Amino acid sequence: MKIWFDLSNSPHINMFYEMICELEKNGHEIIITCRPLANTIDLLDQKGLRYTVVGEHYGKNFYKKVLGFPVRVFQLRKFLSPLKPDIAVSQSSFHSPLVAKLLGIPSIYTNDNEHALGNLVAFYFATKIFIPENLPIENIAKKGISRKKIFHYPGVKEGIYLWRKGETLNQKRLIQGNSSVKIFIRPEPLTAQYYKGGLNFLDDLLMKIQDQYSITVLPRDKTQLQHYKRPGMEQLIVPEKPLQFDEIAGDCTIFIGAGGSMTRELAILGVPTISVYQDELLAVDKYLIEKGVLVHKPNLKEEDISVLIACLQNKQPDFELMQKGKTAYYFFINEILKFQKND
Repeated sequence: MKIWFDLSNSPHINMFYEMICELEKNGHEIIITCRPLANTIDLLDQKGLRYTVVGEHYGKNFYKKVLGFPVRVFQLRKFLSPLKPDIAVSQSSFHSPLVAKLLGIPSIYTNDNEHALGNLVAFYFATKIFIPENLPIENIAKKGISRKKIFHYPGVKEGIYLWRKGETLNQKRLIQGNSSVKIFIRPEPLTAQYYKGGLNFLDDLLMKIQDQYSITVLPRDKTQLQHYKRPGMEQLIVPEKPLQFDEIAGDCTIFIGAGGSMTRELAILGVPTISVYQDELLAVDKYLIEKGVLVHKPNLKEEDISVLIACLQNKQPDFELMQKGKTAYYFFINEILKFQKND
């Protein structure tokens, strides 16, 4: 079976990596396409995955995104046509279901961001749609999409790939202890269509606390990399390339995230995590906040940090979400293999 994954953003690599390896081990041929967005290509190289770059990212400008959408659809169709994949699988790749339709193959599409406008196209053309159990099907079906092709999977997206890591990383953190406070920060998703919050709003806070703590900023792209290397921020650690996820999780005293999957990932693993997201929260984030897995503090102040470190330092991984993630992982694999043709 030839399975096409369009990994069009950096979080998709972690989500599908283990799944891709398992499917390849079981004799299936994997085709990976991507685009140069955020840390996507660096992470694909880090994982040693074979891929083909198709198209480009058109930034935050709405009109460029709209005009660029059919261009990448055409490019993907042209690239994939001679390869003859049997199925398309993607997480929030708005192009994938439409390209699959044009190729005459089924598609599995999943997304946990109900605010993304591109979902309207993807939901319409997808053969099956998978959403986390905390996102009501009604929220999707009311957009004119048939309820019959929408399915819940257990837990949250991040559990699908973190269930193998939870206990191991927790033990590593316990062994290392808390000899010094190390803060890791993930800035806002500045080019995302759905994000309407502030830009660089953490600057004042970072300037105040960079003398007090070891702070590592994890930039999303070259624009943020250059921003956090500017004069006045010399004491911040700003890696040129993405760090290994396990390195971050094992070394982090407290994580401050301005949105995106990494904030949820660290929170689920039991790393004390504060969301400073400035826009309307996703249903999945509200769920994690209500569950006590994540703290939301959009107006985080200098004096809040020491208090939150003390309050959150004994957090444990959410093993319930880990177990649900394991169930969801095998649910995805089984659903993909349902489309396997009998020779």
